[in-house]
Amino acid sequence: MTTPYLSAAEPVWERPEPRTRSAPVPLSRAKIAATAIRLADEHGLDGLSVRKIAKELGVGPMRLYDYVVNRSELLDLMVDAVYARIAAADRPSDWRAAIVAIARLTRVAALEHEWFADLLGGRPHLGPNALAVGESTAAALSRAPGVRDIADLQRAAGTLSAFLIGALRREVTERRTARSTGTDERAWQASLGPYLTRQLETGRYPTIARLVIDGADLEPEEDFDRNLTTVLDGITGRPAPR
Repeated sequence: MTTPYLSAAEPVWERPEPRTRSAPVPLSRAKIAATAIRLADEHGLDGLSVRKIAKELGVGPMRLYDYVVNRSELLDLMVDAVYARIAAADRPSDWRAAIVAIARLTRVAALEHEWFADLLGGRPHLGPNALAVGESTAAALSRAPGVRDIADLQRAAGTLSAFLIGALRREVTERRTARSTGTDERAWQASLGPYLTRQLETGRYPTIARLVIDGADLEPEEDFDRNLTTVLDGITGRPAPR
């Protein structure tokens, strides 16, 4: 049974580790999270279960419930372990360079751990490492020229978050689709090329035609950086009159 995210019990990050038991396999929340991450990387979140983690660790499933009470807490530990690498990286002093660094590291994390992208945009990530990344992000955004008060900061943070969630989920979805179909994006585009050409030649879609014919064909990393630049340019600008 899954308990509410915010309950009267201490959050998993603040509960002390269970007392060491005389067992052949020592456990810790960090060890459980690392094993769960490895399994999720291989099989996705659908293939993740307490029983599989316990088998991988060589212990009985009930031992794991001394450390995490449900699947939600397990996911919380996994997510925060991924955020740890982002939180540990050095931050440039310039606000914009700091945001770019955080965004790029988040992209790397999502591509290394595709399940991480599935969990972006759901319930808030409130582990200590996630909070550290959130603090660095908010602090950098608060120094942007177009951010003058808390309302501006909320809008800037929301816009950046929406961009990251959408961009990373799209890229991960495209990678998964390519693997499942055995077709990369260029091959897919080539297979539909004649159809698309016929449709564009009708003249009914002039703006789409400009995008397809004249638009830059960028690699995913270049596309991510360019769109991130557009978002940050917007944050530095003045809001439209109300």
